[in-house]
Parts: sequence; C-alpha cells; structure tokens
Amino acid sequence: MRYLTFALTKGRLANKTLELLEKIGISCEEMQDKSSRKLLFTNEDLKLRFFLAKGPDVPTYVEYGAADIGIVGKDIIMEEDRSNYEVLDLGFGKCRMCVCGPESSKELLMHHEMIKVATKYPKIAKDYFYNVKSQTIDIIKLNGSIELAPIVGLSHVIVDIVETGSTLRENGLSILEEVCPLSARMIVNQVSMRLEYKRIKKLINDLKVKIDENN
Repeated sequence: MRYLTFALTKGRLANKTLELLEKIGISCEEMQDKSSRKLLFTNEDLKLRFFLAKGPDVPTYVEYGAADIGIVGKDIIMEEDRSNYEVLDLGFGKCRMCVCGPESSKELLMHHEMIKVATKYPKIAKDYFYNVKSQTIDIIKLNGSIELAPIVGLSHVIVDIVETGSTLRENGLSILEEVCPLSARMIVNQVSMRLEYKRIKKLINDLKVKIDENN
C-alpha cells in the first residue's frame, strides 16, 4: 500500500485538522514533538505522511502530486486557482472575505465609479468587482496591514478577510460588502482521487460524520 500524503496549512488550521483526524482514529505521534526539526512526518501503521506548508503553497503541492490531500482556507483556493478537487468543508476557520473601508466609500461602490482597491487577494478582488459588480478598479497589491491603505489615502477600500471586525472598528473602518464566506477545506489531487478512490472516499465520509456531529 502506497503512502497517502497530507499537506497541512501551518498554524491553527493544522492544529484543528490534527484534532479532527484524531477523532476518526488518525494520529501522528511524530508531529507532537514540538522540538523536532523534521519536515516530513509518518504514520507507518496507516501508511500516511504529513507535512506543514504555508497556505498559498498547499494547493501547489497538491496539484503537482507532492501531496495527495491538502487542508487550506477557501480564500487560498480561490486566489491560487489550482487544478484540484475541493471535496469537503471542514467547518472550522470560519470568516468572511469582505470589501471594507470608511463609510464615505460606500457611495463609490454604488455608482460603479473607478476606485482604488488594496488587497492581498488581487484575483478574488478582480473576480468580485469585474464579474459580480461590473465595476472597474485599480488593484494595489499589499502583503500586510491592509487596513492602513484607506486610512493613509492609498486606496478607497480594501478586500480582506474579516473574523471579528475589531481591527476595522478601532481604525474607523467597517464592512461595506460581503464577498463570500470562508472556512477550511479539504482538496485532493485529481490523479490521487482516481488511484486511491476507496481510501480517500472513506476518509471523506468518516470526517463528514464527525463534522456533522459537531454541528
């Protein structure tokens, strides 16, 4: 039996995923050693391997077959737009992709005017404004502290992930429009889905049962 390899998004998503996998009898003792410098972790009994990666890299590892299965946020799936199967909403890591800014920018969104949009997610922003709103935008790609952009006059609005909205409120910004809900998803390599259909399908079904129990 060949190994099934999981690419897990580093941080909270990986921790939540491992907790969920343990509920269906899948664990990896090697990953519990926080001092380990290993990059690839193995469960020999179940013929499973795990590695941690940055979110934007997970769909790439899966598309090219370096991982059979990936756990990643829906935002990354949309932004990276790789050729993978999205098979399951894991129900955690919930948040929203939103258009945010000062209240004064609300008017600009209503009249299809040309506006400046700062974001870490240019593809998602373009898809939303061009295809949903039919509005022309000037995209400004940023990598951190997106909320700063409208405050200092770099952009009219931002497109970003919102969890609680507290950072927005503290800086005089608010949610102006919701683009889409987000959560952690399971993705599968297209070839792996054919070659290991039974194993992967059982994994999906077992996880579905536990997710439904939690809801």
